[in-house]
Amino acid sequence: MRETFQMFAGYNTWANERLYDAVAQLSDEDYRADHGAFFKSVHGTLNHLLVADRVWMHRFTGEGNMPPSLDAILHDDFEALRASRQAEDQRIIGYVAGLTDADIAGEIRFSGMGQTAEMVHPLRSALSHVFNHQTHHRGQAHCLLTKITGDAPSLDLIRYQRQTGIGLS
Repeated sequence: MRETFQMFAGYNTWANERLYDAVAQLSDEDYRADHGAFFKSVHGTLNHLLVADRVWMHRFTGEGNMPPSLDAILHDDFEALRASRQAEDQRIIGYVAGLTDADIAGEIRFSGMGQTAEMVHPLRSALSHVFNHQTHHRGQAHCLLTKITGDAPSLDLIRYQRQTGIGLS
C-alpha cells in the first residue's frame, strides 16, 4: 500500500509541474477570468488545490497553517503560488515516504474546518481522497486550459508511469 501512495505522491508532483508549465503561458486576463468553474478561474482553482493540500497535511501532521476557507487565495501572484505548490508537493512526498504500511492501516483524528467535533477516518481512505481530489480539480484546470487555448498537456497517470517506470511492476 505504501508504494502505491508513494507513486501517487510522485505523480501528483509531475502532474502539477506539467499543469503549471501550461498555465504559465496564459495571459493574466485569461488566468484570472471567471470561466464558470467551481472556483471560477484557473487562479482560483490552483489556489484551492494548495488550500486543500494544506488542510489535509495539517490534519495528517499537525503542522503548518490552516487556511481560513476552501476558497482562500493564498497567493495572488502566480510565481509565488507556483513556488508554494512545489514546496507543498515536496512536503507531501516527504510525508508519504515516512509512512509505514502499519501507519497507512491506522486512523487519523481531526476536526473539520469550522467544526469542533472530532472525526476519525482510516488514513488510507484520507490519503486516497487527497490524491483523488487533486486529480479532480486538476481536471477542472485542464478543462479551462483547453477552453482558453484549445490545448492542454496530458496528465494521464499511465503517461507518468511510462515516463518514470514507477508503478509498472
